[in-house]
Amino acid sequence: MPDTPLHDKATIAVVDDDESVRAALDNLLRSSGYAVRTYPGAREFLDAKAPGHTQCLVCDIQMPRMSGIELHRHLLEKGWRIPTLFITAYPQLAANVPGLVACLPKPCDANRLLDCIASALRQRR
Repeated sequence: MPDTPLHDKATIAVVDDDESVRAALDNLLRSSGYAVRTYPGAREFLDAKAPGHTQCLVCDIQMPRMSGIELHRHLLEKGWRIPTLFITAYPQLAANVPGLVACLPKPCDANRLLDCIASALRQRR
């Protein structure tokens, strides 16, 4: 489990087109002490100007309009270095994506996800 000091002002963005996944991750992360913002797609995340307020991004890969990989590359091109974790049914798609914290298969282990987020936040500091 992550240490409490990592939670101070840490906002985790969850981007997934599946509402049930967003709700489950929102509940898990909030119960672990994080601030959470959820988005049904990459475009909604970008339109909300969320990159400037996000300390860690948890994202699906397969989404309509813009994939998680496209979102990650867009953020890097714009100079946003947000620690990114993919949770996906297709982890092989992330094999050559630079700069990922982790790529976890769906369904993912909650403790593993929390450990990856805590590690990402420690590296960011």
